Amino acid sequence: MSTERTRCGEPRATDAGKWMVIYGWVDRRRDHGGLIFLDIRDTSGIVQVVVNPATAPSVHDALQNVRLEWVVRIEGELRLRDAKNINQNRETGEVELHATACSVLSQAKTPPFPVNEDSEVDEKLRLQYRYLDLRRTRLQRTLKARAGFINGLREAMNEQNFVEIETPMMVRATPEGARDYLVPSRVFPGSVYALPQSPQIYKQLCMVAGFDRYFQMAHCMRDEDLRADRQPEFTQLDIEMSFVDEDDVFAALERTIAYAWHKSGFRGSIPTPFPRLTHADSMRRFGADKPDTRFGMELCDLTEVARTSGFRVFAEAVAKSGMVKALCVKSGADMHRTHIEGELTDVVKGLGAKGLAYLWNTADGWQGHIVKFFSEADLSAIGDICGATVGDAVLMVADRSSVVSAALGALRNHLGRQLHLYDPERIDILWVTDFPLFEQDEATGQVSPTHHPFTQIHPDDIDRLDSEPLSVRSRAYDIVINGREVGSGSIRITDPVMQRRVFRAIGIDDDEAQRKFGFLLDAFEYGVPPHGGFAAGIDRLVMEGLGEENIRDVVAFPKNQQAQELMTMAPAPVDDSQLKELGIQLRRPRA
Repeated sequence: MSTERTRCGEPRATDAGKWMVIYGWVDRRRDHGGLIFLDIRDTSGIVQVVVNPATAPSVHDALQNVRLEWVVRIEGELRLRDAKNINQNRETGEVELHATACSVLSQAKTPPFPVNEDSEVDEKLRLQYRYLDLRRTRLQRTLKARAGFINGLREAMNEQNFVEIETPMMVRATPEGARDYLVPSRVFPGSVYALPQSPQIYKQLCMVAGFDRYFQMAHCMRDEDLRADRQPEFTQLDIEMSFVDEDDVFAALERTIAYAWHKSGFRGSIPTPFPRLTHADSMRRFGADKPDTRFGMELCDLTEVARTSGFRVFAEAVAKSGMVKALCVKSGADMHRTHIEGELTDVVKGLGAKGLAYLWNTADGWQGHIVKFFSEADLSAIGDICGATVGDAVLMVADRSSVVSAALGALRNHLGRQLHLYDPERIDILWVTDFPLFEQDEATGQVSPTHHPFTQIHPDDIDRLDSEPLSVRSRAYDIVINGREVGSGSIRITDPVMQRRVFRAIGIDDDEAQRKFGFLLDAFEYGVPPHGGFAAGIDRLVMEGLGEENIRDVVAFPKNQQAQELMTMAPAPVDDSQLKELGIQLRRPRA
């Protein structure tokens, strides 16, 4: 190929009169009484080409039958357009290339969907023909913005003396909270590697090795159920720092993310330092550990009012160590009963609540089918606690604390979107700190780490580790943007004795801990610095920065919701000979 190529998005009025060669795809074709106008596209943009049969008959003949998405090479003279023909919506809109020679490099079938416009296309079809989908302007722009953001992250890390270190992609399987993707070993039959859920252990070992400040654009894999902001493989900015506390980690991340965000031209602004909110306050005020703070409507605690009320459902819930909380919907008195008992009740039931109670504060007093169970004093207290004035509605849930928080937190987010309570272009970013060290599966009673088992205990709670483990806070922290968790980290445990205590609390005895994590515990015997770190999900950050709703639109070759890659149809069966070499058999699904 010729080295004199000019990219399609580069020509400007100051280049008029120059001879140029362009390569690209035919984006549009128009035939105006003999003159052929072609829009030629490459990743840099689009330039118009004019083919005149009077001055370039051979070129005209060659391009007479050219179709959309054919790949061409065209050379000619760049000229200014007539003033009346300038395209103000295109950076090359003042000029056009008058063709003197051309070559058709590749023909194309008619695409299964339009490539030259941002039309709605079934996602299955988009993923099946992802290489065509990626030609479209929107995804080209998105992936270039993603690349620019990652470059910005690297620049900020380098400026802060972080060292980029690559850690292994085939590792030992360890409990990280999600299922591992496993890779059978041919050399060691019966043994497997795991694909990393994170570089957690390796980056801590980098601290033991004395690197002080590590970072990596880490590719990670987790075999878990998918949703709009989750993929089975993802990229994260992974960092670890020695001789630090939370403030040092926060400062490094704030500087890095804010720099890359603004450099990439993402929407909104990110002032630093980021606000901070404890996990306990977040749950109390918003019913979620990833609060959307772009709007108010905070949870109101009506437990004490409910305790002595005549409404048996509320009183019984409180008597069973439950609680009653509410949302006050401003100007919500006109919310129809069928809307509350239908759509809104479905929201809370989806999170385990048994139902949704409600009251309206009207000019004629409080109304609703449960109003008769409350005294005037009760109703006055509800109004005061919720800040409910005439014209407002109060929506209430009574149940266990975890159910009430989850249900009302989800309802709050639902109403925020439905009632347009916030500017969708606004960016609210904050730290959520002091997470519980452990969480308990309500079905099995099993205790597991809220983040991971290497998280240091809050110093004020160490005495309760063995007696009241579920009340113990950790030195863990998340970054939340607009109600979406985009990363998490913690100050790490560096005392082998304390690490074993935490392992025992989640059911890993000393022998099992040595078998699974002996290399880490042994390393801590050779001089380990205090350290902490963080992992920020690049895919989710780019989603928020570009205002995308689906993570698949910021990843080049994503999986669908069944973790399939529809373009190559992975995962796929393999030959029995390959399985035999690995010493394994696969159980085939029944026909």
